Order: sequence, then structure tokens, then C-alpha cells
Amino acid sequence: MSGQVDEERVLNLAQRWPKTSVFLLSSSASIVAEIATFPLDVTKTRLQMQGEAAFSRFLRVATPYRGMLDTTFGIIREEGFLKLWQGIIPAVYRQIVYTGFRMVVYEYYRDGILEKSEYRRFSLLQTAIGGMLSGAFAQFLSNPADLVKVQLQMEGKRKLQGKALRRRAQKSYYIVPRNTRSRRPTNPNGVDENLCQGAHGQKGPNQSRYRGVHHAFLKILKEGGIVGLWVGWVPNVQRAALVNMGDIATYESVKRFLKSNTSLEDGILIHITGSTCSGLVTSILGTPADVIKSRLMNQPTDKNGKGLLYKSSVDCLIQSVQGEGFLSLYKGFLPSWLRMVPWSLVFWLTYEKIRYMSGVNPF
Repeated sequence: MSGQVDEERVLNLAQRWPKTSVFLLSSSASIVAEIATFPLDVTKTRLQMQGEAAFSRFLRVATPYRGMLDTTFGIIREEGFLKLWQGIIPAVYRQIVYTGFRMVVYEYYRDGILEKSEYRRFSLLQTAIGGMLSGAFAQFLSNPADLVKVQLQMEGKRKLQGKALRRRAQKSYYIVPRNTRSRRPTNPNGVDENLCQGAHGQKGPNQSRYRGVHHAFLKILKEGGIVGLWVGWVPNVQRAALVNMGDIATYESVKRFLKSNTSLEDGILIHITGSTCSGLVTSILGTPADVIKSRLMNQPTDKNGKGLLYKSSVDCLIQSVQGEGFLSLYKGFLPSWLRMVPWSLVFWLTYEKIRYMSGVNPF
């Protein structure tokens, strides 16, 4: 008995509580990656909302098209430099839950169920299945934080839309056909003021719907109930399953291939190569579902929290393709790819390093 106690004292914290350690280490690495690359996520989200056919029909307006650089500099010029990090707090909350659980679940699947060892290998299909299951489970848990992040990222754009409606004579941001003007109370351009409220019925085109992160959580909870926090969870989970499958399966497969077929050691060069490949695969697999997810989460809702533009993720998919073409599903691909590559790079390098510093075996 005393020998067992002495042995436990020798073990470090990571060896005593391996699952807790994986959760904390992976969450910490994801926070570093999220903060470093978040401006590209804001740009990506804005691009995915741009030219949204259903929203244009809903407001009876036409919106200008911008590229990635124009969108980024437009945010800085019109809203301020720090708005590139709008929504960073719920994004960090989301990463703590999402990355922590996806890594814990995946490593349990790999090491506990598949019994990975130096002499035991498993197929790409098994790796992909583990990535999909762990990503889907973790994203379902983190959906409320993701919902608030998307809502906050679009706040600045809504304010600008309200200003633009009053400045139609100066800037042709919107075109309102005369024969479609509502008889209900309208602003000077003939657009129904109620349609400019945004989600959750906030009155006035220039008023923020939320005073902050916690206010957003509470307001969505109050107006939509618990179910309201899981708006858009279906495409969100679908996206996370694809993204996590691409991320983990690609990284682990490339890493295993390089170790087995080259003279490279398990070090920074292998980590850089694996994370770069995983970032590209992740963007290709995840962008369509990400577009659908963002549009569902950002759509206006009635007083009961029900979406006014789309009935479901399938309806959103059909409307997007019919109204804007198939390539609309890849809106924001460039900033998504430019973000995912450095995100994966920062995350995997940080994660591998802090695992080493904590006395945990490489991933």
C-alpha cells in the first residue's frame, strides 16, 4: 500500500489525471490559435453573409460585393481595428469546450478502444470515424457559444446597414423597388423598419441587439428558451464532424507516413507539414457546412425564436444554391483556408510542445 502511494507521488499531474490533462492542454493550445487567427474568422463570416439571396429578398434590398481584403479593410475603416476581434470571448468559450472534448474523446477512442501502441497501427478509415464522432459530440456541447460568436461578429455590419439605409442618396448600398414598398411604417427609403430589426426583434436599425457576451446568452435564452441556444446545431455538428475528421485524420496520417517512410524524427518539421495539410483538407470539407451554419445562426427570428428565412439546413442549402449558385457554398473559402492553415499550425505546434513540457507522450 505504501509502495503504491510512493509511486503516485512520483507521477506528475498529467500522469495522474490523463483525460483532464488532455482537456486542459488542448484547450490552452486552441485559445492561442484562436486569438492569433480570429480576424480571418470575422472576415470569413462577413463574406458568407454577403449577397445572401434569402436575406436580400426579405429586406427587398441589394447589397454590394466585396472581396476578402476589401471586407477586412472595410471593417477597420468603418467599425474600427478592434472589431476584427468582435466575438472573441464566446469564441474562446467555444474552443475550451469544443477542442477540450474533441481531443479527450478522440484520444480515448484511439488509445482505449483501438488500443494504439508503437506496434499496433490502424487504418485511415478508423481514424476518420474517430474524428467525425469526437467532432460531432464536442460541437453539440459548444453550440451555444458558437451561436453567440456568429451573432456578435455580425453586429457591426447591422449598424452599418442601418446607416446606409438613411444615406441612400450618398451611397448606393441598397436598391428598393418602388412597387415592393410596404404600407407599414417605413424609413425614408421605403424599407419596413421592422425588417431592419435583425434577430430577436431589436428595434431601430442602429441599435445593438446585445450589450455583451453574457447579455447575448441571456437574451437568446429568454426569448428562445434552451432550444434557442441550439439554433443551427444540425449543420454545425455536420460541419464539425467533417472538419475534425479532416483535421485529425490528415494530421495523424501525414505524421505517421513521414515517420514511417522518411528519416525525419517526431519534431517540428513533421508537425508543420502535418498541420499545413490538415488545414487545407479541413477548409475544403468544412466550408459548405460552415456557410449554411452561419446563415442559419444569423437569420432574423420572430418573438418565439423561430427563423424567418430558412426552415431547416436543407432549405438553406437549396435557397443558397438556387439564388446564388453552387459556388455560394464556398463563400469565404480563401479567408477560411488562410485561417485554418495557421490555426492548425499554431494549435498543433503549441499542443505538441506543451504535451512535451508536461511530460505527456506526443499526440
